[in-house]
Amino acid sequence: MPPTSSLVRRLICAAAPLTATALLFLTAGPAAASARPAAAPAATVLTHPEADFAGAGLHRAAAGAHSASAATPEATPAAVAGLPGLDVSDWQGTVNWSSVHSAGATFAYVKATEGTTYTSPSFSGQYTGAYNAGLVHGAYHFAIPNNSTGAVQADYFVGHGGGWSADGRTLPPALDIEYNPYGATCYGLSQSAMVTWIRSFSDEVHARTGRYPAIYTTTDWWTTCTGNNSGFGATNPLWVARYTGSVGTLPAGWSAQTIWQYADSGTFPGDQDSFNGSAAALTAFAKGTGGTPPPPPPSAGWPTVKQGQSGEAVRAIQYLLNAHGTSLTVDGQFGPGTDTAVRTFQSAHSLTVDGIVGTNTWKALVGS
Repeated sequence: MPPTSSLVRRLICAAAPLTATALLFLTAGPAAASARPAAAPAATVLTHPEADFAGAGLHRAAAGAHSASAATPEATPAAVAGLPGLDVSDWQGTVNWSSVHSAGATFAYVKATEGTTYTSPSFSGQYTGAYNAGLVHGAYHFAIPNNSTGAVQADYFVGHGGGWSADGRTLPPALDIEYNPYGATCYGLSQSAMVTWIRSFSDEVHARTGRYPAIYTTTDWWTTCTGNNSGFGATNPLWVARYTGSVGTLPAGWSAQTIWQYADSGTFPGDQDSFNGSAAALTAFAKGTGGTPPPPPPSAGWPTVKQGQSGEAVRAIQYLLNAHGTSLTVDGQFGPGTDTAVRTFQSAHSLTVDGIVGTNTWKALVGS
């Protein structure tokens, strides 16, 4: 990471609204700065895209521009379960990916684009470097919703690095939608307009890549700017940011997070993340065969699950079976197809072949 400290990043992001306001006065006079119509917000001039990263808005929140409940204090690695990972942007510059991998990182998201005009000059090197070092890698787009439609930004993103392949090493494209580092928290959009924008972006990414994008956000921002809309949980994986000892309450529509960004500094360069699942689940997520990773096993022990049952435990089983090479529909219904897949898995792992998922089958599925 460059010598510039995390504190300086926070100060830059906190100062962004003042910079944007000053620019309006310089270019259009005081009247323009005070007369921006809510129904048609002016486009944002990207004055510091190199400093906009996944979590930039949380630093602004921590500086007092918005509720800081999502921003402080930071979680400690010891309190975070799951597979360790990170996200980086041009702010980190050249990353020693071999060292990052040796330190335990399993995946990385890399900022590719912002708005419709900015591509990170570090993207190609960071994205390729992470892959070559053995990490599962993915690209993210920093949204500027008042600059264009969602579909237009999705096209720019996909055309400048935001693609996907089913190689088991590429994460789905991700949309970073958060506190505006340039001004008004919700970019001047109403809640319904914001939902429409996100849907437009999501649908276009899906049409272009075959994957719905992961959505990076905070529960606070999502509630404020979308009205806590519940319409994305069935299609879009959740990458939630919360710098405390737990993920807390999730946005409506999601029963579990896929990735948790829990700190802005730590073992790895950039932000610190945790994937909610096993190594097999991460591979399935990358391949696109697993949907949203299942929640961790219950502390009371593994549930016994068999044909005829339904629910989250069945969905978890289907997800994990897909990580081991099957092609089940992850629908939470334990039908004949799932029963056959369980028996095949049990036979291949020298387990009792009875189609019942008990403790030993669970452990084999998650690789423990």
